[in-house]
Amino acid sequence: MSIEPLLLSFPESFETSRLHIRAPLAGDGQMVHLALTESIEDLCPWMPWAQSLPTEEKSEVNVRQARLKFLERSDLRLHLFDKHSGQLIGCSGLHQIDWDARKFEIGYWVRTSCRGQGYITEAVAGITSFAIRELQANRIVIRCDSRNIASSRVAERSGFILEGILRKDERSIDGTLRDTMVYAKVRGIDF
Repeated sequence: MSIEPLLLSFPESFETSRLHIRAPLAGDGQMVHLALTESIEDLCPWMPWAQSLPTEEKSEVNVRQARLKFLERSDLRLHLFDKHSGQLIGCSGLHQIDWDARKFEIGYWVRTSCRGQGYITEAVAGITSFAIRELQANRIVIRCDSRNIASSRVAERSGFILEGILRKDERSIDGTLRDTMVYAKVRGIDF
């Protein structure tokens, strides 16, 4: 059954115990830029888009492009805010979307000063629940470089099952071929 994604209605924000999670909005670029400025060195080994620090203007352009993709339903980037301080603590979202199969991939990053506090695990749990409840997800995937221990731990703590390791799957940032760990949750089995 073919689905017209533009006709799908679902909330653009939701909360977990510590986080306000919402779609990107015009004006978020400055907050994203500040988080990236703080965190670019930690993100560089894992994120192809984090090889250089964008200007604040480019960060705003990127946020507005993410907003358009959210409205198109082609990519659902989500900004993660601490509910008490209002600080942007990172970004996540649902990517590589297949609306017919209701399949989504969760990606994430956290600003350096917020690492190790369980924010991303909490965000992944909230986004997973959102995808199941609001988007009728059948399959949710987390993929990461096998050397990215922090990312794989988030997947494991969030109850995702390691389905396999794709050996020499793609080029890593340093140019070597990397192994990609594929974790998933599947309707009828894991939820």
